[in-house]
Formats: sequence, C-alpha cells, structure tokens
Amino acid sequence: MRFSLNLITLSLLALSGNAMAMDFSVANANTSKIKEGAYQCKRCVVNEGYQGQVSATAHYLEQNDIHAGNAFGTDKDGLASSVSGDVHYQNKAGYQAAMQAHQVGLDNSFITLTGEKAGVFELALDYQLLTRYQADDARSQYWYQDGMLTPVSAPQYYQFDLLKQREILGLAAEYQGSFYDAYASYQRQDKTGNREAVMFVQKPIAFGLPIDSTTDNMNLGMSFSGANWLADMQYNGSLYRNNIDSVSLPYAYDAYSATPDNEAHQVAFSGQYRLNATVMNGRVVVGRMIQDDDLVTVSNSPIQNWDGQVDTLDMYYGMSSMLSNRLRLGGSVDYSQRDNKGSQFDFMQYSYNNLSGAFKQNLPLDIDRTTVKVNASYRLMQGYRLQAGYERKMVDRNYGQREQTHDDKLWSKLAIRAIDDVTINLEAAYGMRGGSRFNANEVTSAEENPLLRKFYLADRNRAEVGMRINYSPLSWLAVDLNSYYADDEYDATQIGLKSSTDVGYDLNVSLQLSEQVNAYGFAGQQWIKSAQAGSQSAIKPDWFTDINDEFINLGAGLSYGGLLQDKLTLGADYLFANSASDADTYFGLSADYGDYYSYSHSVNLYADYQVSSQFAVKLAYQYERYYDTDPAKVEIAHIPGLVTLGQFNHNYNAHQVMLSFSYQLQ
Repeated sequence: MRFSLNLITLSLLALSGNAMAMDFSVANANTSKIKEGAYQCKRCVVNEGYQGQVSATAHYLEQNDIHAGNAFGTDKDGLASSVSGDVHYQNKAGYQAAMQAHQVGLDNSFITLTGEKAGVFELALDYQLLTRYQADDARSQYWYQDGMLTPVSAPQYYQFDLLKQREILGLAAEYQGSFYDAYASYQRQDKTGNREAVMFVQKPIAFGLPIDSTTDNMNLGMSFSGANWLADMQYNGSLYRNNIDSVSLPYAYDAYSATPDNEAHQVAFSGQYRLNATVMNGRVVVGRMIQDDDLVTVSNSPIQNWDGQVDTLDMYYGMSSMLSNRLRLGGSVDYSQRDNKGSQFDFMQYSYNNLSGAFKQNLPLDIDRTTVKVNASYRLMQGYRLQAGYERKMVDRNYGQREQTHDDKLWSKLAIRAIDDVTINLEAAYGMRGGSRFNANEVTSAEENPLLRKFYLADRNRAEVGMRINYSPLSWLAVDLNSYYADDEYDATQIGLKSSTDVGYDLNVSLQLSEQVNAYGFAGQQWIKSAQAGSQSAIKPDWFTDINDEFINLGAGLSYGGLLQDKLTLGADYLFANSASDADTYFGLSADYGDYYSYSHSVNLYADYQVSSQFAVKLAYQYERYYDTDPAKVEIAHIPGLVTLGQFNHNYNAHQVMLSFSYQLQ
C-alpha cells in the first residue's frame, strides 16, 4: 500500500539529498501573478469505467513428486482451475479502485483489492496463499496426534508430507490531510504443515512435527510535513502464537518443547530537515521483545516460565550536503542496543553420570552496535563521477568469547557515462576486522577448543572488486554484464574457517530482432571456495577440509508475433539451474564426505491467439526435469543409534498443460 510519508518515503528522501539540495521544483514556483482560470488542459480526459484484463485458466498436471508444486503452483495431479486479473476503475469525481489477482485457486496465489480518492484516502485488502513443498515420502517410526508421539511397529512406518503453507490476510488504510497523513495496517499469518524435528531420548530421533501457528502484525502511524521538513511517528507490534505446545512420549511427558509464544513492540520517531543544500535525517526506535510462555515440566524444578524480556534501542543520524556542483559530502552514525533483561536462575550442573555439586546461572547476553560512515562524491569531468567512503562498525558483547570487535572498510566507486552506448560502474573495497582478546573459559566455551575462532568473531581481511557494464551498440541489442570477486583471509585462525573466496558473474542479453520477434538470454555462475581446519586432539589442527560450491543459471526465450494477421503469437522459454557442493577432508588420508548435487530443466511453450479486440485464448505447456542427491539423507535405521525420516531425494519429470481464456475490459 502507498503511504506518502511513512518511513520508507523518509528513507528514500534521505538518499536523494543531492537532488533536493537546489530545489527548482514546480511546487516552489511563484504563481501569484498567474491567471489560473485562463489555463485549462483541453486534452486531459479521464477514462471513466473499467479497464484491464481478467482470465480463467484450466490446468492439467502430471507429476509423481510434490516438490514439482514449487514450479507449477499446485501439487495436485489432474485438473485444476485458477483465475487471474488486473482491473482498474475510476470516475470523474476522483474515485479509483483496482483488483490484481494471480492464479487464485492454486496453492501459490494472491489477490489485492484497493480503493482510493486521490489526495484524500486509500484502502487495501490483500490475501496471499504461499506453499513450499519439500517431500511427500517422509517416514517416521512415530505417529503424532494431540501432542503425543506413539511408536509404530516396524516394518510399518507413518508416512506424511513435509510442506509449509502460509495464509496471509492484510488490511491497510491511509487518510491524507492538508499537512499530515494517518495510516494503519493489520496482517494475520496462519502457518500450517509439517516440518522435521529431532528429540534426544537416549538417541537422536527424527519425527514429523505439525506446524500450527498464528502471527499478528500491526502498524499505526502519523506523518507530518512542512516546507522543508518531514516527521513521522509510528507503532509496530507483532504477536506470535504456537498451537503446538509440547510433545510427549508414552513413557516420557514433555519430551520436546515447541517454539514458545512471544511478542514484540516498537515505537519509532523519524524525520528529515532540509537547510539550503544540506539534508539531515534521523530516527529513534524503542522496542521490547517478550517471551513468557510456560516451560515444559522438568523434574524437581520450581521454574514455571522464563519471564524473558529484551529491550531494544536504535538511533540513526545522517547528513548529506552539496558543497558545489561537483562535490557532495555525507555521513551517518547508526547505534543499536539489545539489553537482555530475562530472568536468571541457578541450575545444578551434571558431570557425566552424577551431580557435580556446582551451580551455574543462565547468563543474559547483551549486545551494542555502532556504525559510523563518511562518504564523498566528486564529478571529475562530464560523464565521470568518483565516490569514496570509510565505514567502521564496533560491536560490544558481554559473556562472549570475544567481547569487542571492530570492522573497518574503505571503498571506492567510479561511474563512467562519457562513452557512447556504454555505461560502466567500477567498485573496490578493502576491510579489516580486529578486536579484544579471546576468552576461552568456563563461562564462554567450556566444551570448545580454546584455539577455535568462530568466523564472525575472528580477525579477517577482506578484498572486494566488482564491475557492471551496460552496452547498447545497436537499437535492437542491449547487453548487461555484472561481475564480482571477494576474498576473505583469516590469518590469525588456527582452528576454524581459514579462507574463503566468492567469484561470479551475471550476463543478460536482450534482442528486438524485428517488430514481431523478441529474444533474450541470460547466464550466471558463482563459485564459493572455503578452507577450514579442525582438531581431534584439542591441542593443534590435525584435520583440514576444502569446500567447493558452484551454482549455474542459464536461460533463453523467444517470442514471434504478427502471425495470422497479427492475431497469433508463439513463444518459448528455457531455464537450466544447477548447484553442486563437495567437501574433501584430510585426516592423514583423504576422505570424501559425499557431494550434494541438484539440477533442473524447465521448458515453457505457449501460443496466444487474439480472437477479437477483447477476447483471447492461450494454450501453454510447461515441463520440469528435477534431480537432487544429498548424502546427509539416509534411510531410517541405516546408522545405528540414529532414527531419520528416510531418504527423500528427488528425481522426477513433471508436465502441465494450461488453457486460458482472457477478456479485455474497455
């Protein structure tokens, strides 16, 4: 929904400081001596009534794996139907309404209704159905019903679908006054399905945990504006309720605790002020997160709930100023604080099979972040602009392995617009992370190797370069190329991530071969390589792993119109996607953990026939070939002491035929 002066608008205006520095807009023009009655738009005609298009589609799907539903919108074999549309209505009084719908009737669809009077009010109603399919052949030795897991006698297994479905209903309203806007929105999300969960009862046991939760999100606010300023205040709230409380076994109650209920609240104030060629903006956000759900029953424990509370504070101030028609300077300070005020309790500590006699408290972890940025933009000459900046991020944590870290980054960008038919953007950056001394003790990491360095805390040097080129050598040809390279080195780490590189490119080609023929193609690849070291002896590194990830995306399409007296259009689209990951481990001898590998081929063929100026028929065929293999997925009892949900890798061919009838409103 469109809110004229909400936080999104304020952020966009903050980024447009150089454009607002010298204001020659029509709104600031001197119109006191103009006779407005003598000027009228004689060609401004309001198209009253309805405009747009509605369509009804019949789908026929043939598949043997519900994973195909992610590409086709539904997992159901056989015939299905859906409705789509994009319809607008307006009248001379200024009232407007619109309806947008996509495949309503399938498992992935949406419909949005809006109504407004320009400059006065706007209303919106939105419904979405989102479904993510994982597998239809998951098997478990346990059958779930009403919070109880009941064992199933082998060789029989309880079979179920792994999927997540979300129904989202949203309402929003905005009222626009002379110098203020008031807005409100509400959204409810109901999530259902089944997911994989694991409990430990003498051995790890995987089972299918139903999903049944509700999340309510609310937003209320008002915005104000003046000649050179904007201000906004709003409230945001979120309430999460999980209808699955805990899971029990016939011989052990409350053996597994599901996600607890929680809620979050925020009050935000933001604004912007323009002083000549300088734009200043800022915000203050105060929040509180609460988790006070009942704990599962624990023997001899008097604690009924955690009484968890985290208070948050976020502050931001930014400024941008045009010092000349060539030079712009800017900077910002961003601060966030997370103050954990959850309850603290003393817990008896166990030492293998007997009580140690010692007590230990759960420690509330706090974190503060401060980010400072400065930047400059300078026009070297016509068509050349150079940008540079410095950023420093400082993080303070309590009770951590490393209580303080600081990241420093220098970056530069060069934009070239002086070459005919070509735009070039070059960028480079170098960053370093350091911090306080590592503390490996009983409070922070009693179970971990003291030489271990977690990648987000360890010293790191990062180098990045990138290039983007847009090239249009001919009126019918456009080429876009984006390439990037990043290298991370953890020179001070003995055990943990040692190095990582990320290299890739994206290439897009668009062709207008004739008035009737359009074509496109794209290709993208990414390679991520990392190396890490570990230790079995807890003294020094004695095993090493090299991990290689590769991703490929290829696609092409062609549409040919103008056939049968400009009534028939034929088209084809093809997409190939491939991802692979392998890990080679060296522990005296080389060992292969097994590769993860997946690929898909997707083909879409269509014929669109314009029966009349208002009525059209479209026939389409879609095909998907999908395959993946994951060595981490094993049969239910393949490994002694481990109970899984089975090996549900995917290997299928799926076909869908669609017949659509569309009507153009005039």
